[in-house]
Amino acid sequence: MSLALVHSRARAGVNAPPVRIEVMLTGGLPHTQIVGLPAAAVRESRDRVRAALICSQFEFPQRRITINLAPADLPKEGGRFDLAIALGILAASDQIDRQLLAQHEFLGELALTGELRGVDGVLPAAIAAAEQGRSLVIATANGSEAALARHADVRVARTLLEVCAGLAGGNLPPAVPTEVAAATIADLRDVRGQQHARRALEVAAAGSHHLLLLGSPGCGKTLLASRLPGILPEATEHEALQTATIASCSGSGIDTARWRQRPYRAPHHTASAVALVGGGSSPRPGEISLAHNGVLFLDELPEWSRHALEVLREPLELGHVIVARAARSEAFPARFQLVAAMNPCPCGWAGDRSGRCRCSQDSIQRYRGRISGPLLDRIDLHVDVPRLEPRALRDDAPPGEDSATVRARVIAARQRQLDRSGKPNAQLLPGELSEHCRLTSQDQQLLEDAVERLQLSARSMHRILRVARTIADLDGSGAIATAHVAEAIGYRQLDRGGS
Repeated sequence: MSLALVHSRARAGVNAPPVRIEVMLTGGLPHTQIVGLPAAAVRESRDRVRAALICSQFEFPQRRITINLAPADLPKEGGRFDLAIALGILAASDQIDRQLLAQHEFLGELALTGELRGVDGVLPAAIAAAEQGRSLVIATANGSEAALARHADVRVARTLLEVCAGLAGGNLPPAVPTEVAAATIADLRDVRGQQHARRALEVAAAGSHHLLLLGSPGCGKTLLASRLPGILPEATEHEALQTATIASCSGSGIDTARWRQRPYRAPHHTASAVALVGGGSSPRPGEISLAHNGVLFLDELPEWSRHALEVLREPLELGHVIVARAARSEAFPARFQLVAAMNPCPCGWAGDRSGRCRCSQDSIQRYRGRISGPLLDRIDLHVDVPRLEPRALRDDAPPGEDSATVRARVIAARQRQLDRSGKPNAQLLPGELSEHCRLTSQDQQLLEDAVERLQLSARSMHRILRVARTIADLDGSGAIATAHVAEAIGYRQLDRGGS
């Protein structure tokens, strides 16, 4: 009887729980059995590993082989354990020194030729391996992704033979990070006119507020939304690592050359609720998690299914989503900034100066009623985007400020918020509003009158306070003034009680 132990990592949501692979060789008829809750792809690794060992000029033991993937109650999926299983068999049969495996963890799928293929979820595995004081050995194809975890010791190889030779010689090459490319983000200078909407976009960026753009077709709603990432502060290394970890586990892959740029996700309005929040039998992150620390743009908001929109309620408030299934549940981070766009009526021309709209008031109300009051309540800024006059679109018309100029003001305002409370204003808790959003008695009365006139909820009132605090920060003001409160109230005119 001979036993070998090898360390590896599973994928569970955005985490990489440890898996200990125990390989035992005993007497009896040749047979290979894998236990420990393996999925079909894991059970099939018996044949992949056998072919890879033979093609790599190793001997496949003609004995009874029992492979246990511990812990037994954790589901194991995919081909990520192939490399660890192969090394366990080699160590148990004394073809390699089993002591070489103790300080390493192994991830990788094996081709029949012994070539090492990449798998998903490598970045969280690299972070977790570093926390345990072990190095991670992976396929060369995953090297640039795992190298984003700069404190981790990540080693790469192209084949099973290279892994064995590198372990014996202690010379497995380290993963090399990809050089980060210069940001190429659409510029706000491209937006002509629309001063009110540009101002709202700046306020939203400064305080990380959610934004709804309402206007006729072709007025520039999508153009404005696509310029938001260019005026946001650059993601910190911690934020970028969080975002990259989610992308790694989603299977969509990471563009390592652009990993410090905030994500911008714009799913089609036919996307399902599961596509938005994540799910599946083995839960994977959805669009709201892929937009973590970035922007989620939902165009044609009333055209989305009611169910898909309603699942956004809790993530908008909490910054995370828990996907529960019968067998397991996973928590995914979802601290995104929502930007939504919609037309004012079914034909799209209500309120336009051309007067072409022929929609009845009932049809307009039904159309806007597709968006529930509770969801609209959670959007801080509601902004009308009117159709521009033709002369504003001329080539010789003066352009607006570019993204760099606006971004400098946004960064300064955001820094004031971080220095004051350690978070953007949009994330201030109700208990923190009295400390950071104090109003004079006159301004408090102004706010209360507006809440009563527009029939706003307590949540909307708190969001007005947060927006007013952001406007004051953009002005460099330590106190919230009457003008700041009035402007913040103006951004709620499209709410349920608005005219």
